[in-house]
Amino acid sequence: MTKRLIVTADDFGMSMEVNEAVEEAHRNGILTCASLVVAGDAAEDAIKRAKRLPDLGVGLHLAIFGARASAEGRSVVAPDGKNLGYSPVLAGSAIMVTPGGRRAARREIAAQFEAYRKTGLELGHLDGHWHCHQHPAVLAMALEYGVPLGLKALRVPYEPFGFSRRVAGTTKTGARLGHAIFGKPLTSLMRLMACKAGVAVNDTFFGKIDDGFISEELLLSLLANLPEGATELGLHPATETWSGEHCPPAHWKQADELAALTSPKVRAEVARQGIDLIRWAELA
Repeated sequence: MTKRLIVTADDFGMSMEVNEAVEEAHRNGILTCASLVVAGDAAEDAIKRAKRLPDLGVGLHLAIFGARASAEGRSVVAPDGKNLGYSPVLAGSAIMVTPGGRRAARREIAAQFEAYRKTGLELGHLDGHWHCHQHPAVLAMALEYGVPLGLKALRVPYEPFGFSRRVAGTTKTGARLGHAIFGKPLTSLMRLMACKAGVAVNDTFFGKIDDGFISEELLLSLLANLPEGATELGLHPATETWSGEHCPPAHWKQADELAALTSPKVRAEVARQGIDLIRWAELA
């Protein structure tokens, strides 16, 4: 096996700062993929950029909370009819145990896939805003709508504890261990569901615990500790940490993530180790 790395920028289409960073990191760095928020404030600009970047792998960044709604009407998922709620626990519980919650989620998921279809872009992969696609009911619906549209691959956002600690050291040890222990059953279910649907998945993931803080140093450590197989690095680069209704945490260092992706040291290390930078579609 060889070491293969998928480098994905989330929130493509959320803001111009994100879109500019995606294009810069793809043209002059190691970014291979981007995940589109179809109802984002800058989605139209993101689609135009994607169409002039034929080597950029684009997929759907499915949102059930923390973004603008695509479907019309108020619901458990979109309380004001315009914006998706901000509570993963509330939304996830409603979807799991109430018929109304499931109907609302299905309507929103269907609307987002239809909006993506209308872009004319290839549906290279699926992932979730705040990893909402880990919810079994949400994932089942997403696969139901995505596979007929040619969905090729799915993010499994699981960081094995030993791998995560080797890359990042002793920082956030409790969070890394908790994720590794409690995320394992859900990860197994995601892999099973993807396999049954004929959708490819990554072997390993990095970026869940260190969201918003992928520095050059951390990225170099990731490359030095990269396992064999297909690993995805998920991050949130932007030219600056942007503001607005659905903005990320103000303390994130998004410009540092862009700098890391375009770092000459990082590009040289990828070449030195013979790491294959790939898109999601290449897993299929």
